[in-house]
Amino acid sequence: MEGFAGIVDLRRGLGQRQVGSAVHASRAPPRRRTRTRGADLCKPKGKGYFGARENRRGRMLRFCATPPESGRLKVYDVDPMLNEFRDHLDYRYRRYREQLDAIVEAEGSLENFACGYDRMGFCVEDGKVVYREWAPAAQQVQLIGDFNDWKGWALEREAFGTWKLVLGEESECPVPHGSRVKVRLQTPHGIWVDRIPAWITYATVDANSFGAAYDGVFWNPPESERHVFRNQRPSPAPNALRIYECHVGMSGQEPKVSTYREFADEVLPRIKACNYNAIQLMAVQEHSYYASFGYHVTNAFAVSSRSGSPEDLKYLVDAAHGMGMVVIMDLVHSHASNNASDGLNGYDFGQKEEDSYFLSGDAGYHQQWDSRLFNYRNWEVLRYLLSNVKWWLQEYQFDGFRFDGVTSMLYHHHGINTAFTGSYSEYFGLSTNVDAVVYLMLANQLIHSCTKQGVSIAEDVSGMPTLCRPVSEGGVGFDYRLAMGVPDRWIEIIKHLPDEEWSMGDLVSTLCNRRYTEKTIAYSESHDQSIVGDQTIAFRLMGAEMYTGMSALEEAPQAVARGMALCKVIRAVTMAIGGEGWLNFMGNEFGHPEWIDFPREGNGWSYDKCRRRWDLADSPHLRYKFLLSFDAALEGLEEEHQFLCSPHQLVSEANEAKKTIVAERGALVFVFNFHHSEAYEGYKIGVGMPGKYALVLDSDAGVFGGQGRVYHDAEYFTTPEDGEGGFNGRPCSMQVFTPPRTVLVFRRVDE
Repeated sequence: MEGFAGIVDLRRGLGQRQVGSAVHASRAPPRRRTRTRGADLCKPKGKGYFGARENRRGRMLRFCATPPESGRLKVYDVDPMLNEFRDHLDYRYRRYREQLDAIVEAEGSLENFACGYDRMGFCVEDGKVVYREWAPAAQQVQLIGDFNDWKGWALEREAFGTWKLVLGEESECPVPHGSRVKVRLQTPHGIWVDRIPAWITYATVDANSFGAAYDGVFWNPPESERHVFRNQRPSPAPNALRIYECHVGMSGQEPKVSTYREFADEVLPRIKACNYNAIQLMAVQEHSYYASFGYHVTNAFAVSSRSGSPEDLKYLVDAAHGMGMVVIMDLVHSHASNNASDGLNGYDFGQKEEDSYFLSGDAGYHQQWDSRLFNYRNWEVLRYLLSNVKWWLQEYQFDGFRFDGVTSMLYHHHGINTAFTGSYSEYFGLSTNVDAVVYLMLANQLIHSCTKQGVSIAEDVSGMPTLCRPVSEGGVGFDYRLAMGVPDRWIEIIKHLPDEEWSMGDLVSTLCNRRYTEKTIAYSESHDQSIVGDQTIAFRLMGAEMYTGMSALEEAPQAVARGMALCKVIRAVTMAIGGEGWLNFMGNEFGHPEWIDFPREGNGWSYDKCRRRWDLADSPHLRYKFLLSFDAALEGLEEEHQFLCSPHQLVSEANEAKKTIVAERGALVFVFNFHHSEAYEGYKIGVGMPGKYALVLDSDAGVFGGQGRVYHDAEYFTTPEDGEGGFNGRPCSMQVFTPPRTVLVFRRVDE
């Protein structure tokens, strides 16, 4: 197969030629944490769907903003293949409407329903403290803490399984700020157990006592100690997100747990200097096990106390907004920690399902994650989770969420041992967890009603159609999905194929394989590829040479020269044609060596590999600075030209013999040369507009650690192509010089 030459329009489906058999959707390898196999984003074959499977047929329609005929969901107009599953999709939407209508009838609005934190947990009203807890299975409930010398004060049972206690009748709050608190419950078997209040907003543990249990903390600081937000959310919101994925605890250079304030003061300026417009904060919700990376949440409303207080987190968010950056939170509603002593699981006494936060029996447990699964149909569970969404938006001014583990939520099988082939029957049938889908629809509706620029991102490996279409159209309502198959494919290529066997058609297929009108966040690697047991792209390419061969004062070893060049090209091609947004994990922008290993018994509780070596990027004598400079230039190029949100995106050439890819994105023309040794002088490429072009990015430039083989002041003039189809389907062409393992980016300029 010699590749293809012709138009492959990634959005419009107006190309004159279809891609041959080399351009197919490859099945992504399993993601370690979800342990699933699946096609990342599967689309029907035919006009408008690029990189689709051979056994799929369909026709793409342009999205029409006009309302569909009465009673018909608009998603059917976007993708006619959904018509076969109208019974399921109509049922799903009807369930959503019924749930929403019930909420509005009972609570006035979805927004009011999601204000549970104003009624549940600890609420201070006119000097009184009102404490409520939903514990329908408890026989008796008492409040204990520092303020009453841990002597139980009884709560009164209210309707619907709620318990209530009113403390104080005077102007002074009867519970001092910072008091440790717990709730004591009598189980149906008569046993008394102490638990952390489910709605607690802060929880701490004695750091000097190994294995100590967490305590809830009554957080009610005086006005002088409360953070006052000084900066508004970025407005208008970015047209396309360039996300910097980060973990505050491991963000410092020292081997310790870093704080929110340290991150705000020391790391945020680095992110801003790299031209990112959004940060995604991981591990914000309290989790008793640090090495869980924040995914085994114990207290959903509480900030992770290892890195500071609620006011400290507000300081971080405020500082990011002051720099014009959107702040996204990694939200875990797909499951909860199995811990009973300090987590929500402690409220499960084996009671009937309608009285529990979780499903009963095996359905309530995720066997691979060793965690509990929510009962999304339960009224109070919906109140708890939706209030949690609004809490982080309102109290901390987060701008949106990356929903973790969405695949596990969408299906009763949780994606375990499931190979998603792209057949629509895999998405819309008995295996679909409609209760969870309805919850996600409600959550997305809430996010977008609370803040007009609110953003939601789905971590889904299955590629469910309609996931990123508006709820009003019958979709699930996410703004973006993660292109989870892309980093897995990069691992396969780098690990198993020599450079000369890299298929350009396969790369284009993998990167462009996404659903029409459903936006995708592209990334070549994330935190998943950085944790112990895996490797970053830089480390896969350069290996042990990263320890000895990164000096900028001497010639680079072959492995380092190859690795540096490919790191830049891989990031550029993934960003250029892989999605409508971009994500980078903290440190990968400069090729951070080694892996992340949280302190645990197996490594002697060491923090040595649970930090970021910023000194490597800062050193003028090391090559890491070159990767950092290139990434900043690439992000800056997107900031200037806004190509990620452009409707114009196509690939005109993927040459297998020469290992080249030519793509247009917005007003830019990208030329990738993946060949390990061949430079092409006078390489002819097709372009869409006549005129003069200038070079705006060159990965081979000396400032990026390249060899400086391309003349930057050259002018490039087009030649009209009068033949049928032009050149590679483009009406004009021009000639460029492209060195091996490089990316060149051109833009049209006024003559």
